[in-house]
Amino acid sequence: MLSLSPLLSVGVLLLQASQLVLSTQTHCSTFTLRNPSVNAVVANTTFFKANDTVAITNPFSSIDVSDLPAFCRVVLAITTNATAKSTAHAEIWLPEPQTWNGRFLGLGNGGFGGGVNVADLGFVAITQGFAGMSTDTGHLSSPLDGSWAGPHNDNAINDWSWRALHLSTVAGKEVVQQYYGKPHHKAYYLGCSTGGRQGLKEAQRFPEDFDGIIVGSPANWMAHLSPWGIHVNLQVMPFDSPRFIPADTWTNVIHAEVLKQCDAIDGLEDGILNDPRKCSFRPETLTCRPGQNTSTCLNVEQITAVHKIFSTYFETNQKFIFNGYYPGGEVGYPFGLVGTFAFQILPDYYRFFVLNDTSFTIDQLNDTVIQLGETINPGTMDVVDPDLTAFLGPAHNGKILQYVGWADQLISSGNSIHFYETVHAFTQANTQLDIDDSYRLFTAPGMQHCLGGFGANAFGGTGQASMGMPPASLDAEHNIVAAMVRWVEEGHAPETLTATYWNHNNFTEGVGFTRPLCKYPQMSMFKGGNPNDAGAFLCV
Repeated sequence: MLSLSPLLSVGVLLLQASQLVLSTQTHCSTFTLRNPSVNAVVANTTFFKANDTVAITNPFSSIDVSDLPAFCRVVLAITTNATAKSTAHAEIWLPEPQTWNGRFLGLGNGGFGGGVNVADLGFVAITQGFAGMSTDTGHLSSPLDGSWAGPHNDNAINDWSWRALHLSTVAGKEVVQQYYGKPHHKAYYLGCSTGGRQGLKEAQRFPEDFDGIIVGSPANWMAHLSPWGIHVNLQVMPFDSPRFIPADTWTNVIHAEVLKQCDAIDGLEDGILNDPRKCSFRPETLTCRPGQNTSTCLNVEQITAVHKIFSTYFETNQKFIFNGYYPGGEVGYPFGLVGTFAFQILPDYYRFFVLNDTSFTIDQLNDTVIQLGETINPGTMDVVDPDLTAFLGPAHNGKILQYVGWADQLISSGNSIHFYETVHAFTQANTQLDIDDSYRLFTAPGMQHCLGGFGANAFGGTGQASMGMPPASLDAEHNIVAAMVRWVEEGHAPETLTATYWNHNNFTEGVGFTRPLCKYPQMSMFKGGNPNDAGAFLCV
């Protein structure tokens, strides 16, 4: 005779699971924030069951998936300046109590973007069990649109620069504590570009907010990044001038010659420069000869432009402004700063943040305008002070992991190196700290700005998973977030990260190859074996 006890046991478990979901759903729908330390109220809540469709869009970010674990979405309205009656919105996505890993993860924005980073909230925070938080920075806009900052909207600039993230972090942690009935045990941050700048600003101004901060290619020096980007664009503009370089020429002529001259330096001809600083590229070899087809060579003005674009740095009045592009990223450069348009974010910085003059055009850039940007430093957005002792030192013992792609088409990868080196020099001269114990920089050959490109570019950074390039594994060897958690909580600092190139930058098409990302100043060298496997390379 068939026993009913196993069936009854299964029924009881299903009933308990159903009751747990209903209990969590009720807790979410009725959640309110009691006595917050900042002026914040719950605007609304939504409970998503496991595998519900999560379709959310704002001007900055979007997500449309149906494979996430269950979570509670809490939207906060935070008063950032009572006198100005300004408000920022933040979202805190809370996994179910039994799947929460006990940690808090703040997520950054990009460009001038105003909008919660819902993509990383889903693809990173919820997927990995974090209670995730992101802010709209106090306004709604695309990453390229800076018009919300004018005229003279200093209050909105302050929100975007630092205030909205800090207040959202404070309020978000209180939501976590009240929702789960206990506080998080560690807080982490992940952001790239402007999100990288936000992370460094947090480390400098609010060192207690996070225990570990991950920043990619930070836009931390807008007073210099903006004029450099305009300078680069002006080398080839206007598009109908003799010095303009079409995208096909960048890819099929210049990039091909860069590889011919430098690809073998790292021991393997694979179309990727593992450290482009080792490449002493000579564009003169491409100078058109009499009777040569001009589609296969460069005229004298184009040669001059390439020299200026690849120069070690751009300076004005003998003052360092910014590093140049590096050879090796030519496939992406015409879709960055040397295309047929001036990247909108750069002139908008002057139009709406510095000059409050919407008629400003890039050809009006001069030393006076550059100096004015430095002097005003709108919203104190720039992070150039090398003193991060309050965050890195023994009083807090915070950790920073920074990453940058050698083929970055929007912010020279030299900027990441410059900032790291200034912090290194300050730390060495003024403290007893060994910077390697608290701050490490990793370079990604062939990776473009934050993600994408033709190198191994998937390792858990901002935006990567949501764009079809997740880490191959969520362990600490392949996922920079897990690497940071292990460093902070176990004292195991990452020596390398293993990054993946998915065929056509789409994980559904399978692994193309893996590569080690080396800790700066090391580079990877091919030692022999299967060139598609990270184990065939050494960091030296």
